[in-house]
Amino acid sequence: MDKVFSNEMNVLKALAILLVVSGHLEFSLLGIFPPYSFQLALFFFISGCLFKDKYLNDVATFVERRIKSLLVPYFWYNLFYMLVTILIAKLTGKFWGLPLSFKNFFITPFLNGHQFDLSCPLWFVTQLFMTMITFLFLFRVLNAVSKNKFVHLIFFTILGIFAIPFSKWFALTPLMLIVIRTMFSLFFVYLGYFYVHYIKDNYNMFTPKWFGFVFVLQSILWMFNRDYDPEHGIGLSYVLVWARFDDQLFVPIITALTGIWASLFTVKILYPFVKDIQFVKDMGNVTYHIMANHLLVMYIMTAIFMWVHGIPVSERANHDIYWIYNPVQTTYLYFVVTMVVTTYVGVGLKKLHRILFEK
Repeated sequence: MDKVFSNEMNVLKALAILLVVSGHLEFSLLGIFPPYSFQLALFFFISGCLFKDKYLNDVATFVERRIKSLLVPYFWYNLFYMLVTILIAKLTGKFWGLPLSFKNFFITPFLNGHQFDLSCPLWFVTQLFMTMITFLFLFRVLNAVSKNKFVHLIFFTILGIFAIPFSKWFALTPLMLIVIRTMFSLFFVYLGYFYVHYIKDNYNMFTPKWFGFVFVLQSILWMFNRDYDPEHGIGLSYVLVWARFDDQLFVPIITALTGIWASLFTVKILYPFVKDIQFVKDMGNVTYHIMANHLLVMYIMTAIFMWVHGIPVSERANHDIYWIYNPVQTTYLYFVVTMVVTTYVGVGLKKLHRILFEK
């Protein structure tokens, strides 16, 4: 992988985590793309871009590395947020999570990852682990059957498309949720792989004509958007963790594709201007820690605002974990402070890890 592409991927990861955090504050950095309309598909796409063919013949190494990079830090965070949640419950009287049990600590992370409210964005990590392991084994089988890239593309496209009707045909049990999420995400992982190996260096997808096509297509898709009136549903947005696509069938796939293209296009434009900014590099390198800690930072900021304005803590307990103080005036302050704090916490944790565990 050439250095420029690797750096572009890092900027793309930084953009992806910015989109996730802004989405949890209920605004979008790319206005025509509502929160939750493609951000997680983008992360799966990036994982596919970074997948290396050598692992097709070295399954053990791939699994070992994914366990070390995804699951080990996940359960350290799970322990940390269990302790934080207990502490907050002692101070405020509200336990932000499910009851403490062996199942909720070790099993629920793979079912939905919402055992502790403050760390619930990390549900994506365990899903990514399951998706990438499944992808490796399916890709090995497909390669044994046929080397034709279009056969592979058709197979993964069918998985992605049928994930949505599956959510309507079958009862959404915990296991069925895993199946649906995995089917949906596998398509975008392979799409990332396909983009790197067969499109990136062979076709220019970022011409004015492509821009016009995507802009018009997304404008048409906007007619399906209903975010401005929540009682009508979520429209272009979808909630992958609960397989909630409302009455849509193809719109979630299409808006994810246009959103991924828009993200790649944005990075192509911005890369010359941001490639040497250390904060952007750091952000892309610590997306895991930003994902893990941004709700905690927002929670602390809300507590500070409430204390300053003399609002009792019981008011915080009346809202969900995403509630922030006076969003009309404070949303962008939350966003900036959260990104700065979580990025440098991540940088600090990575340095600590190197000191403690690397020679």
